[in-house]
Amino acid sequence: MTNASNNTAITKLEVGIPGFDDIALGGLPEGRTTLVTGSTGTAKTVFGCQFLGTGIEQYGQNGVFVTFEENPNDIRINMLSFGWQIEEWEANGNWAFVDVSHQAEETIVAGPFDLDALLARIRHAIETVGATRVVLDSISAVFARFNNNAIIRVELYRIASALKQIGVTTVMSAERDQEYGPVARYNIEEFVADNVIILRNILHGERRRRTMEILKFRGAMHHKGEYPFAIIPDQGIEVIPLASLQLRQESNNLRVTSGSESLDEMCNGGFFRDSVVMVSGATGAGKTLLATTFMAGGAAAGERSLMFAFEESPQQIFRNAAGWGIDIESLAQGELVQIHSEYPETAGLEDHLIRMKSVIEEYQPKRIVVDSISALRRISSPTGFREFIIALTSFIKHEEIAGLFTTTATNLTGSDIITEAHISTITDSIILLRYIEFQGTIMRGITVLKMRGSLHDQRIREFTIDDKGIHIGKPLDNIGGILAGQPRINNDG
Repeated sequence: MTNASNNTAITKLEVGIPGFDDIALGGLPEGRTTLVTGSTGTAKTVFGCQFLGTGIEQYGQNGVFVTFEENPNDIRINMLSFGWQIEEWEANGNWAFVDVSHQAEETIVAGPFDLDALLARIRHAIETVGATRVVLDSISAVFARFNNNAIIRVELYRIASALKQIGVTTVMSAERDQEYGPVARYNIEEFVADNVIILRNILHGERRRRTMEILKFRGAMHHKGEYPFAIIPDQGIEVIPLASLQLRQESNNLRVTSGSESLDEMCNGGFFRDSVVMVSGATGAGKTLLATTFMAGGAAAGERSLMFAFEESPQQIFRNAAGWGIDIESLAQGELVQIHSEYPETAGLEDHLIRMKSVIEEYQPKRIVVDSISALRRISSPTGFREFIIALTSFIKHEEIAGLFTTTATNLTGSDIITEAHISTITDSIILLRYIEFQGTIMRGITVLKMRGSLHDQRIREFTIDDKGIHIGKPLDNIGGILAGQPRINNDG
């Protein structure tokens, strides 16, 4: 439980959902009602169950779940996939259901009514388990059973007021018809809730992207805007709190080798330990070779390297590396290299990010390779992709891990430079690999376009690839127009 710095500020209750308390600046306003609204499939019930479950497991706070739609047994079974043992919590007196779920054949109530009996049941359940947290899921079902919306609003307001007097923190879920439109289907937010959270499940192309927005906290501060979240097996909801990312990581002048002495010379001694390097080039230009060389250089220094490969399997990577004289397979069989290969389409971008962070935390590498970032771009919107890059870059910088991302130029001559989603401004260094068609011959060129905080060789050098790896040669001083994709002989006058 966190308290604000002045006596009049509202106390917040830590929810315990990963990332949520960050965007909520401490959690939900304590002792108040929060409306969680969203269309079908936005994880409203999951949010409610996780709110109660984390209260029990992390804070020793018991809860009551009032269900208007699903019967309790269905909820118990459905939530087992997240590892939440609701039946066990019930047996231990930590969780109580108030079952108001209705059957299809029940008669719709058309005459005068009130919800006094329901309020009495909720009070009894709260007293029985000593609840701190209460969930009402979903109040839209109440409107479907009664035909007087005005009375329902009044009755729900009475329930919310009574729960506030009791002192419990309440999450109340409701349906909405559109991802962007009225907050809830029956226009109830201003009547029953102090706070409003909107969950969205937006279709971008052929994939959906989940986001969460805190629309209002009455009398309390919170981060504004939409934040991506994912639903993780055996865990539940995890929010990616981009607004809480801060540029406060430590920085030093320690250098690490790229794995190539010549490239180290071009970079004035190697890469900075806490830097992220982007290697851009057309397909087959040598990006994965540089990534493999980077990992081999780390292994030679006794450092662990972790590779996330989104275009090739581990066996392909081993085979290709062997063709360059680099035995990555042996390193992977030991403790110095770990490779995770997966098609981008197997999950959403937020799911990939959360999985990658989990693998990084478990393996504790000193170097990370993502090959390639371009493959991930095809499964996301520009906004989602930018948020992914920012979150991943911030995380590995905070952990002081040297990162190398590869990205594919769309032009074979490499005349385009990847700048979408501000990737080039987020990364610390950019290395360009270029095919050069000149006088009937295809050559390769390499240049360090940017290296933040360091001098570097600004010339374009020729490089070759053979069974011993990469060999960086002399500067191509006599050829101009390489980056524009229009090489020509320089005339000295």
